[in-house]
Amino acid sequence: MTEIVTAGTAAEAEGKTGMGPLDIGRVMAALPHRYPLLLVDRVEDLILDTSITAIKAVSMNEQFFQGHFPGRPIMPGVLIVEAMAQAAGILAVESLGLAGSGKLVYFMAIDGAKFRKPVEPGVLLKLEVAFVQKRSAVCKFAGRALVDGQLVAEANFTAMIADPPKA
Repeated sequence: MTEIVTAGTAAEAEGKTGMGPLDIGRVMAALPHRYPLLLVDRVEDLILDTSITAIKAVSMNEQFFQGHFPGRPIMPGVLIVEAMAQAAGILAVESLGLAGSGKLVYFMAIDGAKFRKPVEPGVLLKLEVAFVQKRSAVCKFAGRALVDGQLVAEANFTAMIADPPKA
C-alpha cells in the first residue's frame, strides 16, 4: 500500500501545495453526491497531486443502520469503500482543476479491499487516500479508513474522469 502523506511531511519538502480544512460546502462543490449518499463531511487536509485526509461522521441516523443490522448496527463495508472513493474524487477534482467543469469521477475498479474491524455509529471515520497513478482520464488510488487511529478498512481503486451522461 502507498504511504499516506499529510501536511508538514515530505510533500511540503517537495513543494507540493497543501489545502484544508475544507468544509461541507466545498465538499459539495467538488462532488455530485447528496444525502443520503454523500459520505464525506469534511476534509482535514488535502495536498494537491498527492493525498487527502477526510472525515465521515458516522451517526445512528444513517438510513443504512435501519437494516444493517437491527440490534447491532454496522456500517456496510461497501459504503466505507464508497466514502474512500468520494474522498479520492475530491482529491482528483481539486488536483486536476476540474471544479466547475461538469466532469465527474467514476469508480472503475476496487482491488484488495480488506475490512479489519466493524464501524459502528457514533464514531469519526477518518479517510486517508493517496494517488498511486494520475493521468488525465484515469487515476489509481490507495485508501484506508481508520477509527481512533485503528485501521478498519483498506482498498486500492481506480477511477475515470469523464463527462456526465447525456440526459
